[in-house]
Amino acid sequence: MLANGTKAPNFKLNSTPDQQVSLSELLGKKVILVFYPADWSPVCGDELSIFNTSLKLFEKHNAQVLGISVDSIWSHTAFTENRHFHFPLLSDFEPKGAISKTYEAYNSSNGTSLRAIYLIDEKGLIRWSYLSPEGINPGVDGVLDALETLA
Repeated sequence: MLANGTKAPNFKLNSTPDQQVSLSELLGKKVILVFYPADWSPVCGDELSIFNTSLKLFEKHNAQVLGISVDSIWSHTAFTENRHFHFPLLSDFEPKGAISKTYEAYNSSNGTSLRAIYLIDEKGLIRWSYLSPEGINPGVDGVLDALETLA
């Protein structure tokens, strides 16, 4: 995991087949990067659902949630529609896992993103991070505590 105080590496990834999200576009907002192993897996679905139901709490802190995995944009589109997510899922598909690797959140043994969370401040600095065991849903309490600390 990248160290707290490190400038968060910029990226630009597809959120839909014809739209991209760039980290640099979000300067001035806090950003919660949620790296996760795979769309459609039970733990990932539950984890992202908790983030989805907590969006109002994050908005109070001027924070934007971004989910990132190595799944294709088409998988993300179907997963988002099925689960009614209201935050972007970004495709780190090709080159496979490039952003996950940059953030030291890539599992090279199985080719997926690790279950990792980064909180980036308004200036683009990493302020908090957490690496969860693959099969464990970390919930949002750690992120909310970190947001309170930054407030």
